[in-house]
Formats: sequence, structure tokens, C-alpha cells
Amino acid sequence: MKALQYRTIGAAPEVVTVPDPEPGPGQVLLKVSAAGVCHSDIAVMSWPAESFPYALPLTLGHEGAGTVAALGDGVSGLKEGDPVAVYGPWGCGLCAKCAEGKENYCLRADELGIRPPGLGAPGAMAEYLIVDDARHLVPLDGLDPVAAVPLTDAGLTPYHAIKRALPKLLPGSTAVVIGTGGLGHVAIQLLRAMTAARVIALDVNEDKLALARSVGAHESVLSDAGAAAKVRELTGGIGAQAVFDFVGAEPTVRTAGALAAVEGEISIVGIGGGALPVGFGALPFEVSVHAPYWGSRGELIEVLDLARTGAVSVHTETYSLDEAPLAYERLHAGKVNGRAVILPNG
Repeated sequence: MKALQYRTIGAAPEVVTVPDPEPGPGQVLLKVSAAGVCHSDIAVMSWPAESFPYALPLTLGHEGAGTVAALGDGVSGLKEGDPVAVYGPWGCGLCAKCAEGKENYCLRADELGIRPPGLGAPGAMAEYLIVDDARHLVPLDGLDPVAAVPLTDAGLTPYHAIKRALPKLLPGSTAVVIGTGGLGHVAIQLLRAMTAARVIALDVNEDKLALARSVGAHESVLSDAGAAAKVRELTGGIGAQAVFDFVGAEPTVRTAGALAAVEGEISIVGIGGGALPVGFGALPFEVSVHAPYWGSRGELIEVLDLARTGAVSVHTETYSLDEAPLAYERLHAGKVNGRAVILPNG
């Protein structure tokens, strides 16, 4: 089969031919309909050799959807042809966090060498994908796999962060979304669907601010040195009760800290390497700062349920598997408006 692999440190990913996989006991073979392209992949491919955590070659793609092609021994509850989405942050299934469905916070994944597809395990940018356990598959139930596949990360990750902040997002509150690309434009829709908050979008790119307005942002602000002051002006000097930073770079986390309200909440979701000092006097009183990771299996089901109501959708552009390296080039150049999706089987 064909697969997109990161094969050499510092080089671009390549489309190669690899052996067709076969499911072992307890595993599921998926014929991949769609695989999402994510900035996290670019971050992985930017790591130097001395700190690279995975074995090469690595088949990319931690967002996947497709149809069940074959079942390993002992698998029940699925049949060939079932359309499913892949829950990506695999865990051991047995620890306290996994028992809550929070496999994204599995307590033994590192110890046991368990990795998500595309982030250590072979990923979804291939014609076929081995899923380690049937519990990591969620029925699509009528959703288009191209439209649904970004929701497994670009939907689930902001949903998880926003759900935590819901007690802050009462009528009269303000939520700020920093970075309105793949995850951010979904976050805006989730905020509009789940809260009564006024939503202010920040980005350095006017096209992405236009996308933010089109999906429901009440206000849009250019993310520059004056952004925090502008948000405080829009909020009568109070600031935002919740700030979601989907960039996570040093300038954006500083902006997040500068525009948060007293008792506000800051979620640093992006992996741009920024850090926000926390301590008395460093931020307004009782501001909480956290760095969430992905979401639970139950939350993925909730996100897909929201998509079925039409409350959230992802702006996508599609590419064949042979065009996947181009998709990464466009993403790295900031030319993808929304989310790029690879169609490994056409």
C-alpha cells in the first residue's frame, strides 16, 4: 500500500510503498477514507535528531476515519464496512485515567511505549491503518468522513479546553480565541454553540480573521502589540473570562496573560513553545493557567454529536495521498485556510 512517511530527520515527508498490514488479535484493520493534516506533524518533523522521540520511518496522520476492512481474533461489536472515526490518544485501557475514558492522560502510556497513530505508531496517511483496539473507534453514524476527520483532533482538543471553562462563560462574559486556523475556527463555533459568551478572535492573518467572522466570532482583532489593549477596550477594561491560545508561542501567551480578567482562565493549547509566568502579581488575581492535551473518548462522541446537529463544521481542502507533501508545504507557509484533509483511497 501507499503511505506518507517521515523518513529522515530534517527532510520532507515522502509517499512510499509499504507492506499491507494485517490485524492481529484484538486489532482492527481500517481502510482509510480521510486523514487530517496538523501543525503538530510539522512540530514533530522540526525536532532535532538528538531529541526525536520516535522510530523512523514514521507514517504520519493522527486524525483518521474510514471503514472497517478486517477484524482480528476476538474483536466484537464491529463488522466489515462500518464507517468509523479513530480516537487518537491511545492508552493502556486499565489505569485510573483510562477507566474514566481519559486515555489522553493515560498514566502508563510512556512506561508501556503506547503511542498515538502518526505520533509514534503508524498513522492514518496510508491506504490502511491498524487500530490497536476496537474501543478506539467511534461510529460516524452518517457523518461524512472528510468533514468529520478533523474533529478527532481539531474538534476534540478545543472542545476539551472549552468544556473545562464553561463555568466562566456565563451571559455577559467574553471568550478570546488566539489563532483562528485549524483548531481556532472550530473553537469559535463550539463557543457559540455551547456558551452565551461574546467571542473575540485574534490572528495575524486577515484571511483567517475573515474565516473567524464567517463562523461566528463577534469581533476580530489583529494579533499585534496592541491586541490586549484592544480587547480590554472592547470589554470595558475588564478583560476576558476565558482565553484559548491555539498558537502557544511566546508572544501569544504574553498577550493571553495581558488580556485575561480577574478570576479568568487561560488555556495554552498550541505547542509553539511559549510559557506564561504564574505567581502573585504576574497575572490578575486568581487567573488559572493550564495546558490541556487532546480529549477523552466520551468527549469525542460529544463532538461528533454536535457535528450531527450542524452546530460545528470544519472548513476543509482535500488532497490525494500523492499530494500530501504539498499539503504540508502549504500548511507550513500558512496557506491552508481551515484544515487540510488527505484522501488515501481517492
